[in-house]
Order: sequence, then C-alpha cells, then structure tokens
Amino acid sequence: MTNQRRLGRGLEALLGRPLANGPGSLDESSEPGPERSAGPRDGLQQIHVYEIENNPFQPRRDFDDAAIAELSDSLKQHGMIQPLVVRRTGERYQLIAGERRLRAAIKAGWQQVPAQVREADDRQMCEVAIVENLQRKDLNALEKALSFQQYLERYGVTQEELAGRLKIDRSTIANLIRLLELPEAIQQSIRTGGLSQGHARALLPLGDEREQLAFCRRIQDESLSVRATEEMVQQAIRHADHEPLAVLGAEAPRAAMPSRRGKQHAAALEQELRTALGTKVDLKQKTAGRGQIVIHFSSSEEFDRLREHLCGKVRGSKAG
Repeated sequence: MTNQRRLGRGLEALLGRPLANGPGSLDESSEPGPERSAGPRDGLQQIHVYEIENNPFQPRRDFDDAAIAELSDSLKQHGMIQPLVVRRTGERYQLIAGERRLRAAIKAGWQQVPAQVREADDRQMCEVAIVENLQRKDLNALEKALSFQQYLERYGVTQEELAGRLKIDRSTIANLIRLLELPEAIQQSIRTGGLSQGHARALLPLGDEREQLAFCRRIQDESLSVRATEEMVQQAIRHADHEPLAVLGAEAPRAAMPSRRGKQHAAALEQELRTALGTKVDLKQKTAGRGQIVIHFSSSEEFDRLREHLCGKVRGSKAG
C-alpha cells in the first residue's frame, strides 16, 4: 500500500465517512480526466467561490503561482475531478480541503465549484489540513514541522498521540519538528530550496549554531550530498569529543578548568539537574561553550522513570 493511499484513508477516518472518489481522492496531483457532474448520489453541491473562506489551520504559507496557473488550465480543459470539502459556517462555508483547487478555479474564472459539505470541528479541520498537505511533495519541511508543533501546543497531546490520529509514524513528526531547532538562516535556506530536509537533519547533531551555519555554507558552495554531509558532521563530532574536558570534581590541567565563578555556576546547575531528575548527574564542560550532561541510572526501572520524566509517558513502556 502506498503512503499516498494510507493518507487518503486517514482523511476518511478523520472526516467520518468515505470520500467521493475513494482513498486518496484529496490528492491534487492525479492525472486529469473527464469532468464529472455533481448529482445527489455524490452528495455534492455547487457553491459560489466567494462564499468559501480559507481554512484557518492551513499550514501552507507559499503557493506556487506557476503551479496554480497550470492547474487552472487543467480545470478549464477537463473540469474539476475531485470536489472541494467544506463545512458550513453560518451563511457561508469554510474550506476543509482543496485550497489549490479553489485558487485555480478562481483564476480560471469559475463562479461555482463542486464541494462536499461535511461536519467538522476545529480539531478535525486542523488534522485534515495537515494530512492533505503531507500528500503534497512540494510543501516544504518547515511548513509541515510548524503545523505539527502548533497542533501539539494547541491540543496538548504527545507526538505519539498525534501520529495515531494522522495514521503516520511518530518518527516523521519528531524528525520534522527538530528542524525548528536550527538557526533561522538555515531554516530560510530550507524554505527557498537551497538546503534539503536531509541536509538540514544532518546538521542537527552539531548543536553549535556557528558550526551549523558554516556547514550550511559549505554544503551549498561545494554541492555536497547528504551522505557526504553526514560523514563530515560525524568527523567534526569525533574531533570535538577528543578535546580536553573540564569535569567538575575531577583533577584537570589548570588551563582546561573554567573560572572560579564559572565552576560555581556549573556546580549549581549540576545540583539543579540532580534535584529535578532525582539521580546523579555529571555536568562536563569543554572549550567554546561545549559540554556534556551525563545522567546515571542503576536499573531498568530507574531508566524507565527517567525516560518518562524527560520524554513524557510512552505507550507500551514499563512506565505506562
């Protein structure tokens, strides 16, 4: 089963009943075909284009004008094979799915469009907008990441719960959201297509913003592959791991030790972490602001407790 078809079935589940054209019918990349009429058996209505408001939960920020124009030409020639999906809001309608088609229809000069009217609350609207856009290969990774993050914050759910709602892997959500940790300049490169999602993910282990920016410039200047970038990052990390550590409470060369004030601050942070986690924690400092936090555990049960404390309750774990 293809990912596209799984997403289509996910949309059916979210909206509560089958879509007009079956699984995947909300995918706008299908080949055009003959125009279909909207009849009672389809559950379709002809709705004026200016009675339909945009989906307020739409994660897509940028719409390719050339692609909309191409879709508009296709509508003129073949009609709209896949109807919009809307919900009623007073005397008007609000778009659930199909914003590209609506924009293309307006560009084509259409006054009315075929649409299915569904009942959907805000949460379903948000979920459908995410799933519909996951089907679009041209939606940039940061738009997807922001839609996930906003959903998690709005509804107070875990990544695993959201993954279950959308019928996708939790790792997909986690990997995309991590991209939001990157410096804004790198995020902008992702938005403009100067840096791929794979390249961006390879930079995450560096942690240091200056290094990430330097690597980003090198990737673009030298047209490095994702694999080459990953190897280059791992080499940098291995090199950094061989730098002398200033371990609190351990003997170390005077030059490697932080200042007295720095040591006191680090010791306070170390004690704060120990108190918060309820276990031994070692804070190790390197040069240039680098460091490590080492968390100790003495049993699998303590590991499960720490994992739940740090990551939240995980279904299927001993902690649950």
